[in-house]
Amino acid sequence: MTALVNTDLSASLEDYLEAIFLIIRKKQAVRAKDIGEALKVGKASVTGALRALAGKGLINYAPYDVITLTEHGRDKAEDIVRRHEGLKNFFVRVLAVDKDEADASACRLEHEVSEEVLERFMSFMDYLEHSEKGKMIVSEFKKRCVSKNN
Repeated sequence: MTALVNTDLSASLEDYLEAIFLIIRKKQAVRAKDIGEALKVGKASVTGALRALAGKGLINYAPYDVITLTEHGRDKAEDIVRRHEGLKNFFVRVLAVDKDEADASACRLEHEVSEEVLERFMSFMDYLEHSEKGKMIVSEFKKRCVSKNN
């Protein structure tokens, strides 16, 4: 019988897992150095995070080797990325927020929003983007945002 491992993650560990996923998606392989560069953190911070993620069964990690996601780690990372991208897209497409600001805000919020709230949020965004009434609302709101910024 396999022991269940607690996979509750801090915001920081979620950021590491997300970075690993995105680097693998881009380069097919990830090393500790890549993660440090992506997150702008030192080697000791990366090593500590990798050990914690490995201890939770989310990654396969050995010093100086390629890091891979476990199946559970990939699922968790995909969920984090989905949250981030959904929030960022809403901020850019609906609220007309600058992409960099939207990215930074999504990064902060993705760790706190509940699954239920996120699902309703995504459903609302889908409505806004795919219904005629929703498209008109978004268009008018963007005009209002742009006029306030000028």
